[in-house]
Amino acid sequence: MPIETEIKLSLPARSAGQLLRHPVLAGHAPQRQRLANTYYDTATLTLLAARVAVRYRQRGWQYWLTVKCAAPAVGGLAQRNEWETPGLPDSFDFSAVDDAGLRQQLESVRADLQPVFSTDFTRRLWIIEPRPGARIELAFDRGQIRAGERQEAICEVELELLEGTVADLFALAHTLQETLPLHPEAASKAERGYRLFLGTPHKATKSRAIALDPDSGSLAAFRQVALACLEHLQGNERGVRESDAPEFVHQSRVAIRRLRSALRVWRPLLPADTLAAFDARWRTLAIELGEARNWDVFVTETLPPLLARFPDCAASARLQRFASQRRNASRKAARAALSSPEYGRLLLDSTAALIALPDGEASSLKAFAQDCLNKRARSVGRLATAALGADAPARHRLRVGLKRLRYAVEFFALLFPGRKLERYLLSAARLQDLLGHMNDLSVANELLASAPASAHSQIASGWLAGRDELMAREIDDAIAAFVSQPPPWKKG
Repeated sequence: MPIETEIKLSLPARSAGQLLRHPVLAGHAPQRQRLANTYYDTATLTLLAARVAVRYRQRGWQYWLTVKCAAPAVGGLAQRNEWETPGLPDSFDFSAVDDAGLRQQLESVRADLQPVFSTDFTRRLWIIEPRPGARIELAFDRGQIRAGERQEAICEVELELLEGTVADLFALAHTLQETLPLHPEAASKAERGYRLFLGTPHKATKSRAIALDPDSGSLAAFRQVALACLEHLQGNERGVRESDAPEFVHQSRVAIRRLRSALRVWRPLLPADTLAAFDARWRTLAIELGEARNWDVFVTETLPPLLARFPDCAASARLQRFASQRRNASRKAARAALSSPEYGRLLLDSTAALIALPDGEASSLKAFAQDCLNKRARSVGRLATAALGADAPARHRLRVGLKRLRYAVEFFALLFPGRKLERYLLSAARLQDLLGHMNDLSVANELLASAPASAHSQIASGWLAGRDELMAREIDDAIAAFVSQPPPWKKG
């Protein structure tokens, strides 16, 4: 079964000339091809649902039928099954597909296949040999994706492994990235074409359940979890760059927090340089996005009930204008952060480091998970006791500890199936939400302090203080309910 391994990197059109002059390409004459592709599916998009792409590609006078099985691309790296064979348009001869189940599925919809969208681009292609025994196809594509009247530009680099190792791919990508603003892309041309065809707005992506193999090595499990976190982040980066919807920034921050939590969970097993190098860089990005998230919450959640309660307060109206300006500025900074070359390098560096990790010993992953969760549960228990009836700093420490425990439980959740774990997670989520709302009030006070004197009012400060006091009793009740539950992952 043929496997295609490639790294896909987007490039701003303004940097195309810089790529063509790159030293890596010096002395290599490129092949130049015009590639026209038509993608097919049924009227009900059966192949999209099955994550399969079928296309005819015209290359000169010849047509090629290609079948690809979609696989999540993380940090630009995609490894997927691919079959390609010469064929006449619309004949759909799937005999080259050696996966019997997939071939049967394709044969069953053959008569219903129809054009859905197309891509038309010029490809410059070089064969790079970075070391003896390694050959990489470097393709630079510029053109358009078209679906009806809609179209979207293509300007991207694909590095496909012909001979060698995945490390060779990353090494070449790193070399190019040193001087070019190349960004690892998660979406293939087919995925972008379907999105264009459907015309649906981009939706925020949430974290998905991770099915860890109990018999896998602990480092292999870490790799799986960390790559899922990067996938979660990349599912929202375009929304941050192109939309004002707060959920994209929120989910991006959740993805980074989950990744940093995973680094802490597996800290005893990770090489020291992996932890030190990446946690600090991800923390910097989280701080850059945090400002935008704080102002989003203040403008969309904290201010509206205050303004509704005191509609004639002039200071509150001035506060609203000030907050909107700060929100716009912080969102611009968040867009810049996720468009920066540094972010692109961080994605590529992190993915390369994760792929390079050994699997580790195939010891009991479940035992490792139990030990990890027990330590975090005991820590949260101590923090919860200290937070009962206490001040904001104590509640904040509990919120942070609880968040780390909850993420760790979610990483290992499918190792401990059952209703007890579901109830435990629901109770943790309720307490975390309450602590989060109280933290929002604390942050709101800090943001209020940064406002000009004309936007200050005793009304706003008093209202925030009253909300905090009302929530304190509810939080104490939620803490008591949570700590009364025995951890559901304990033996016996």
